[in-house]
Amino acid sequence: MSTTPDRTRIRFPDISSRAYEHPADRGALVALRSLRGFDTVLRKMAGLFSERSLRLHYLSGAVRVGETQFADVHQDVVDAAHILDLKPVPDLYVVLDPVPRAMAIGKDKPFIVVSTGLFDLLDAEERRFVVGHEVGHILSGHAVYRTLLLALTNLALRVAWLPMGYFGLRAIVLALEEWHRKSELSCDRAGLLTLQDPDAAKRTLMKLAGGSRLAEMDTEAFLQQAREYDAAEDARDGLLKLLSLMGRTHPHAVVRFAELDHWASSGEYSRILAGDYPRRSEDADASISQEAKNAAKSYQEAWNRSADPLIKVLRDVAGGAQDAGGKIFDTVFNRNRPNT
Repeated sequence: MSTTPDRTRIRFPDISSRAYEHPADRGALVALRSLRGFDTVLRKMAGLFSERSLRLHYLSGAVRVGETQFADVHQDVVDAAHILDLKPVPDLYVVLDPVPRAMAIGKDKPFIVVSTGLFDLLDAEERRFVVGHEVGHILSGHAVYRTLLLALTNLALRVAWLPMGYFGLRAIVLALEEWHRKSELSCDRAGLLTLQDPDAAKRTLMKLAGGSRLAEMDTEAFLQQAREYDAAEDARDGLLKLLSLMGRTHPHAVVRFAELDHWASSGEYSRILAGDYPRRSEDADASISQEAKNAAKSYQEAWNRSADPLIKVLRDVAGGAQDAGGKIFDTVFNRNRPNT
């Protein structure tokens, strides 16, 4: 298709996904891959999962965008792929569903699915943010793990009557969900890099929480909500917040809003716009151990910023946020790691 990409926004040639990925996203993947049997499950699931059948499902029951179908949406995909230097331009399907949702799935040739409910909710600039977010998932290689999460969740439900099999799968599903939530923070950043308008990006997240009546909402008040949610009243609320994440693949809207606001004003976003970002051609030289350190550092910084009483207690008990973050992560995964 020959649609001309947008030349008015800054393009990032050869940009690496490391430029926008939340360090905890990369750290969670490192931990995930250390789970006993994860590589075996991934190979098995890849054999069972038919990307072709999924593609045929949407080809038969949704609308594939192009120059003559949802041309404006197709332009959004072309622009996002151009700005983030992703080739080829991924397919995008619009599916009839009043629930606002979007996903990037597939292993060999990932594609994007967006519901009518989401596009009906958003204006043109907010839609750019969503499309850029999903293109970011593809550039980061998230699509294969998101597809695996969908398949494993369904499988866990089917074998719930087998306790041992169920708990083994649930451990992997919980690990995937933890990673997925961090990957959403990463790709909110990718969406902002594509859109290059922080206010419109924030509006999108507010609409995902409160619907289309944006005139009735206020960004400062919404940010204050995020601060109140973070602070909580006591450690019991902190525990309830942790429990509320079980079964969730996306962070809460106020958390995404606050995280994106922090990143947009941190200086990192401005540096990327100025052309100072890691290149894809340098990915082979990236240090895995350094990425793990960056992940630990990001947990430390997030915990230092947090006013959550439970986080404060754990931080004090552990003797520092970095150690506490590692201990909490180990609590979840230690029993599933291979013996050394």
